[in-house]
Amino acid sequence: MASKAPIATVSLYLFAGEDDFAVKQHARQLFQKWCAEVGGFDHERIDAFALNSGEAFRAISSLREAMQTLPFFGGGKVIWWDNCSFLGDDRTGSSSGVTEALQELAQELKAFRWDGVRLIISAGKVDKRKAFYKTLDKLGSVELFEGWSAEDKGWHFQAERVAREKLQVLGKEVTEENCARLVADIGPNPRLLANEIEKLSIYLGARILVEAGDIEAVVTRNKSSRAFALADALGQRNLPRLLKVLDDELWAVKTDSSRSEIGLLYGLISKVRVMLLIKEMIQEGMIKPESPYPQFKVQLERIPPESLPSDKKFNPQAMHPFLLFNSLSQAANYTTGELVQAMETLLECNLRIVSSGQDDVIILQQTLINIVQTTVVSPKPSRR
Repeated sequence: MASKAPIATVSLYLFAGEDDFAVKQHARQLFQKWCAEVGGFDHERIDAFALNSGEAFRAISSLREAMQTLPFFGGGKVIWWDNCSFLGDDRTGSSSGVTEALQELAQELKAFRWDGVRLIISAGKVDKRKAFYKTLDKLGSVELFEGWSAEDKGWHFQAERVAREKLQVLGKEVTEENCARLVADIGPNPRLLANEIEKLSIYLGARILVEAGDIEAVVTRNKSSRAFALADALGQRNLPRLLKVLDDELWAVKTDSSRSEIGLLYGLISKVRVMLLIKEMIQEGMIKPESPYPQFKVQLERIPPESLPSDKKFNPQAMHPFLLFNSLSQAANYTTGELVQAMETLLECNLRIVSSGQDDVIILQQTLINIVQTTVVSPKPSRR
């Protein structure tokens, strides 16, 4: 490559992170913008995805060739090194050969004369400790998109903001409650969220407002969201629906090795625990039972953290607010005594599944029937 020359303006961009949808979107937008500014037809997009060291070497070689090849009719050139998969700490990226090749490439980028050449790199997870990343950060501009994780407190607020923005661009509107419902169904997945919003927009047609029925009819619920279906049916105290959902879940257990009857049971135990928590929060005056979703969120946020458990499993502020809001109305379907008895019944079910040798399906069915149909009778006062 040619001798080093200073970069008058930013000619090198890195977009990276685990939110591959945002990474790809921003890289594509900049590529189109730069191509329009530069003009001509000599721009290149190079697929830099590599499953092994050999493919990584070929991707690096293709980038070198593209940077050394000047436009046929003169002018500028835009190169997009797309989907680079070996800038992180995975097996391919950590191999000595690829590490050395990236170090050499970093030195060449430092010495490269950028007149008329612009380079965009889009990648997944990157290792900020490596020399190649540090070189890109020093020479150009870096934007990282870390994505969302269910373990991150507040991911749903970010997702709801993105959902509202995307719907607004498409000329659609959504209430705060239905936006939360949409995000809860999809989970922390930006790409899936964007796809489902596109589907919703097409389904709505000329209608502007997104209703709860539209979400139920069109949106594909993610795996973790589907796992709440059985718990929701229990909360609604609807026995026919509960047994139907249980049948669907048990069928899924047979076809998915990552699922089990015990997993279903633990989900039910968590649901009863949340409804008991809701009952206690109402009793303590922390939340009001008839609150609409926006007010419920405000009430939840105002609870002093020191008055709540530190364990995330029992801390309402660490849970998705819409899932708690759902449980607010469902908790009214049971008395506190019934929920306490339901917890005891589920724990007994756990012991039977583990130790009795009976059919797990029959045990679960009997347990749910007992919970939904049982009414706790308050003891009569003793006569004097």
